[in-house]
Amino acid sequence: MSRDDTRQKASTRRDYMKYGGAVVGGGLLAGCTGDDGGAQSDENGSAGDSYSVSMFPVGEVEFESVPESVTPYNMGWADMLVSLGQADKLKTNRLTAPTLFYDRFDIDWDADYPALWQDGGWSKEVMYELDPDVFLIDPNLMSQWSDNWSEEDTAELGQNVAPFFGCHNRRIRGDWQKELGYPEQAPSLMEAFDAVGTVMDERERTEAWLDLHDELLSEVKSRIPNDEPPSIGLINSGSSPEKGEFYVLYLEDNGYEMKPYRDLELVDADAFGGVETGQYGLTDYETMIEVDPDLILVHWGITTGSVTFGGDGAFDGEQFREQFIEPMENHEVGSQLTAVQEGRVLPGPTAEQGPLVNAFQTELTARLFYPEEFGELDLDAPLNVPDEEQLFDRQRIANIITGDI
Repeated sequence: MSRDDTRQKASTRRDYMKYGGAVVGGGLLAGCTGDDGGAQSDENGSAGDSYSVSMFPVGEVEFESVPESVTPYNMGWADMLVSLGQADKLKTNRLTAPTLFYDRFDIDWDADYPALWQDGGWSKEVMYELDPDVFLIDPNLMSQWSDNWSEEDTAELGQNVAPFFGCHNRRIRGDWQKELGYPEQAPSLMEAFDAVGTVMDERERTEAWLDLHDELLSEVKSRIPNDEPPSIGLINSGSSPEKGEFYVLYLEDNGYEMKPYRDLELVDADAFGGVETGQYGLTDYETMIEVDPDLILVHWGITTGSVTFGGDGAFDGEQFREQFIEPMENHEVGSQLTAVQEGRVLPGPTAEQGPLVNAFQTELTARLFYPEEFGELDLDAPLNVPDEEQLFDRQRIANIITGDI
């Protein structure tokens, strides 16, 4: 996607929601405007001026003014607002491990909001109560995730409360996503962030993040050793080594949850590529020992012991050992795994990440796989990196958040 905004004439919000609501009702929202997944705007947003921004799958959305309140669902999209210095506009009770990534910066965020998901489904009452200016939520996701929700419900909220501007691009492997063209059209993490930056009228901060991201990737890629990386066994944090239950994930999957592995050119090192597993990737110790990866990573492992939905808490290395490492060490088969014997069962990145969290997790992943080049990981404080080994300037991020660019 080009970094330059493509200017185009927009429909009014009322016309868009009428059209969008009809399309949602037919289950065909994705691709309805022929959008290519990029961010498009007919003018820079500013208070009091209407402007439009376009992104797959919502198409072109008209904003009457810059949103003053925002409700996301996926925490990576909430991190986009934090990265733009707009955390105070969030109406959500969800942020990713704030004490891990946010406490080192001056971020003001109020977690005192009811959850969108209650009693096994979406709460329309809560969404009306929150009354945000925009839902950073994929409208297609609503009816796909909950039997209590219809596409007409989504259209109703879009008409009566606020437009939907989001894409479920964290994990792109559902049948419904394939049917609607997500693998080909869904924006990447930074493309989606670029669009959100336009929605929030934060082009200067957005460009600063895009520059930092490009520079970080350039630095990392220039230092990746030529040696073949260790084979990777990625298991979800819902795995229970104590019970002999492992939920395998695949590095080749589309979506921003696998971005750090793609960026560090690790996809081909997936030890489970082509290995048959059960429902949701379920496997056991017998398969684990057959595959015997050099390194076992726990997806979401970096959040072990932390509080994902707000409040106090930080990564707990001892809890990680008790939950994931010690059961393998104490198991007859698990103790024979190469990764266990060599002390290479490690906490992997969280799946939810916007620009700020991704910067830390890119650095984390580099240290996980290439410690001789990027520095050894401290299991008790994996995000505490000596100044001389840091791959990006923390103060630069602080300046972007405060607007002192």
